[in-house]
Amino acid sequence: MNEQYGRQSPEIVTFGESMGLFMPASSKGIAYSSQFEKSFGGAESNVAIGVSRLGHTAGWFSQLGRDPFGTMIMKALRSEGVDVSRVKYTSEAPTGLMFREVVAGKSSVYYYRRHSAASMMGPSDLDESYIAGAKLLHITGITPALSPTCRETVLEAVRTAKKNGVKVCFDPNLRLKLWTLEEARPVLLELANEADYFLPGLDELALLYETENFDEILVKLKQLSAVCVIKGGGDRTYLLDAGELSEVPYFKAKQVVDTVGAGDGFCAGFLVGLLKGMSHAEAVRLGNLIGSMVVQMEGDWEAIPTWEEAKAVLDNINHIER
Repeated sequence: MNEQYGRQSPEIVTFGESMGLFMPASSKGIAYSSQFEKSFGGAESNVAIGVSRLGHTAGWFSQLGRDPFGTMIMKALRSEGVDVSRVKYTSEAPTGLMFREVVAGKSSVYYYRRHSAASMMGPSDLDESYIAGAKLLHITGITPALSPTCRETVLEAVRTAKKNGVKVCFDPNLRLKLWTLEEARPVLLELANEADYFLPGLDELALLYETENFDEILVKLKQLSAVCVIKGGGDRTYLLDAGELSEVPYFKAKQVVDTVGAGDGFCAGFLVGLLKGMSHAEAVRLGNLIGSMVVQMEGDWEAIPTWEEAKAVLDNINHIER
């Protein structure tokens, strides 16, 4: 909490779109299914849930439609201990929806989010004191893709955080179903330049920097002031910290059931590691562990462990390594 503002903020504040989620209840594709499981998902709210489950405070805000899906999302986030006090409702637009199917081992997502309630967010929806009172602001590249006003909102939130000494964590989460690479590149690179922690995937860096040469990518990253955590490096995560490159091994999952949400689980683990005072390498290691636990269950956020569960696994690993 920043005492200057006289009100309590969560340690981590994030915002973005969460949508109602439908998945076939059987192994059939959407076109041939008559029964569906209902849930919700969104990168930023997934991270907020993860931070809360791992024992720290998180706040998430957005704009939701005044409809059953908005109600479902709010109830679920409240039950997970996420602060939703800055969420707004609107009757002018619906909560976004997405459908996901897995056919022949390939996962496909279909979005129904154009002109959604969240896409109508603007800079006036920001509460400066709420952001200023946090320790970290977490943003993704999904929100600026939703609309021009959402783009302005993300940029203003970053300016607010930096003005008030709040660290900024940025996961690009490049979604080419939402905008073209040419539209995304300048915005995401600008946000990477402003971030204190930059969490891209290696595949995203290849697109953003227009090269698959790892050495050329490193040259670009070293021009940033951020601590860079590069995901997707085979069996390791790369950490570029103060110009020094190191590698943090993955934790091998016993079985991979569902990879959706693994990146958000990693991000939550990494952020919690920072809040717990871990070194950057130790925070990455915790992120790797949470990601490996998430892929062993189904769900966008349902598989994120509690801190007690994660610590038990981590303590066992540390004991074996000794």
